[in-house]
Amino acid sequence: MKLPIVAYGDPVLKKKAQEIADDYEQLDGLISNMFETMYTANGVGLAAPQVGLPIRLFIVDASPFAEDDQPELNDFKKVFINAQIIEEDGKKWSFNEGCLSIPDVREDVSRHENVLINYFDENWVNHEEKFSGLAARIIQHEYDHIEGKLFTDRINPLRKTMLKSKLDAIAKGIVKVDYKMKFPLIKKGR
Repeated sequence: MKLPIVAYGDPVLKKKAQEIADDYEQLDGLISNMFETMYTANGVGLAAPQVGLPIRLFIVDASPFAEDDQPELNDFKKVFINAQIIEEDGKKWSFNEGCLSIPDVREDVSRHENVLINYFDENWVNHEEKFSGLAARIIQHEYDHIEGKLFTDRINPLRKTMLKSKLDAIAKGIVKVDYKMKFPLIKKGR
C-alpha cells in the first residue's frame, strides 16, 4: 500500500524519533509499504517520519546509483531499525541532494565520506557496519530524518533564506508531484 509522504513543515519531520521494540505491531507490513511508497516516488531512501511515524526506522535502496559506475551499490537494499551512528569520518564532500518530503528542491550538502552505524535489520539481527561514498551519504540523509533534521538544515543559512518562499509553498501544498503527499498547512474541508 502506498503511504502519503509528509511534506516539509509537518512537525513530525523535526521531531527526534523513538526506538521501537521487536514486537512493534505490523512492522513487516509497514516496511513493505515504505518500500512500495519509495519506489513509486522514485526515491532511494525513506524514513518513517516521512510517512508520519516518529519511530527510528528507515529504508534504503541505492541500486539505481549502481548504473553510475558504482557497482558496489548493486542490490544495496537495507532496512535500518533503531539505528545509531557511531562515527562519521573521512573527507567531507558535497553532493546534490533532494528529499521526497521537499519536492523540487535540490541543494549541495557536505557530508563525511564514511559512516559507522549500529542497527537492527528487518529480522532483528544486530549489525555494526561501515559504509562509504554514496551508500554512506544516503544512510546519513535518512538517519538525519530519525534525528529530526532535514537536508535543508545542513545548507548555508543564506541559501536557506533564499529558498524560504519555495519551502513555504511546499508546506501549503503548492507543488506538483507524481505521488501521494500530506501537507501540514492545508485546511481540512477545502
